[in-house]
Amino acid sequence: MTDWNQQIIDEFRANEGRVGGMFEGAPMILIHHVGAKSGTERVSPLVYFAEDDGKMVIVASKGGAPENPAWYHNLKANPKIEVEVGARTFPVLVEEITGEERGQVWQRVITERSGFAEYQQKTSRTIPVLRLTPAA
Repeated sequence: MTDWNQQIIDEFRANEGRVGGMFEGAPMILIHHVGAKSGTERVSPLVYFAEDDGKMVIVASKGGAPENPAWYHNLKANPKIEVEVGARTFPVLVEEITGEERGQVWQRVITERSGFAEYQQKTSRTIPVLRLTPAA
């Protein structure tokens, strides 16, 4: 997985945020996060959903695996991170979306990218949805 992610990261950076393959045309983001236990900085490529106010939404699907991705735990432990979108790098604050609002955002996610609905069908956990708010 690390080599696969690194290839996506390299392609993202070489093409101002655009990647091909299964992510062709999808809006991509690189999140920089610090390991909750290790303290090691990591970078993870993800699909994101832009909101009208400049905020962004990411989904901790892990392809429908029974557990949340490691980056989710890292963001919960250290919610102030940097992201790369296109050729820009900037700080954001991360918050999990819950309750009725999560349901509304989730509907948008699965309408725009139906693969996320398939991931939810594969797992009994509720897939977390997180909002990234640009920080000053």
